[in-house]
Amino acid sequence: VHGRTATGTDRAEPPALELALVDRDDAEARALRAAERAYEEGDAAGAARRFALVLEENPASVEAAVGAAIADDPGETVDRLEELVQGHPASGVARLNLGLALLATGENDAALTQWREAERRDPDSPAALRAEDLRNPDSPPGRPVFILRGFPRDLAGVPAARRLDTLRARARRGGGADWLLYGSGLEAVGHRVSAQRAYDRALALDPGSLEASVAAAVSRFDKDEPARAFSRLGPLAPRNPRSALVRFHLGLLLLWLPNVDEARRQLSRARTEGGFYGRQAARILERLDEAQ
Repeated sequence: VHGRTATGTDRAEPPALELALVDRDDAEARALRAAERAYEEGDAAGAARRFALVLEENPASVEAAVGAAIADDPGETVDRLEELVQGHPASGVARLNLGLALLATGENDAALTQWREAERRDPDSPAALRAEDLRNPDSPPGRPVFILRGFPRDLAGVPAARRLDTLRARARRGGGADWLLYGSGLEAVGHRVSAQRAYDRALALDPGSLEASVAAAVSRFDKDEPARAFSRLGPLAPRNPRSALVRFHLGLLLLWLPNVDEARRQLSRARTEGGFYGRQAARILERLDEAQ
């Protein structure tokens, strides 16, 4: 994120732009990413032209309207974004960027309000995840996600939208394992609410699945209410004391608190058990050692 932060100086800077398009790979999304990239590289005029072209093709594009409001006249950015939010009150990306524009003018409390609203009104969006990050600068970005062993090789490199369509179709005609795959695909593109529902469906179809129990727990992690996840994942550890699957994900969640010492302890226990999750734990421990 470029632009002023809550702890920055009084030097005015252009507002940051965050379109949060990780879940899209259509032609319009590619054009929007190109415009966003131009803005990030300092070519506001070029970005404004690109956003205008998208709006010509699709006047209903909220993302293009957001980009145009930020890349055009900085003096009008907040007013234009406020008008956009009034017309699209449930748009997480509009509220996310209004918050960023307010932050750039020093209106930190107003920015936080917009980010909270983005999470409340559009919780199943990548924009909501980004808003949560901005409200919690001391926590690692994003959220811990369930790491699934054995993602289908035939979907490696497939564009996100097509991959999700395939996983959804397989889940609807399959069983718990297919719903786990679908949930993992949803998490990868920031659809946290839908991912939780998919994991809950996997658990309902296979109540004895430890993987489904862990996934359902991890998907409930919230930076404001981490107990929602720990209250479900924590009890699985004593019931499965030698499960690298449980210890690994418990360590992963602890990193987001952050409680690095306890995370190391859980990840070390996962590493000791070996297997796929033991190897994943070893990689994270190596990175933690390198960061010291």
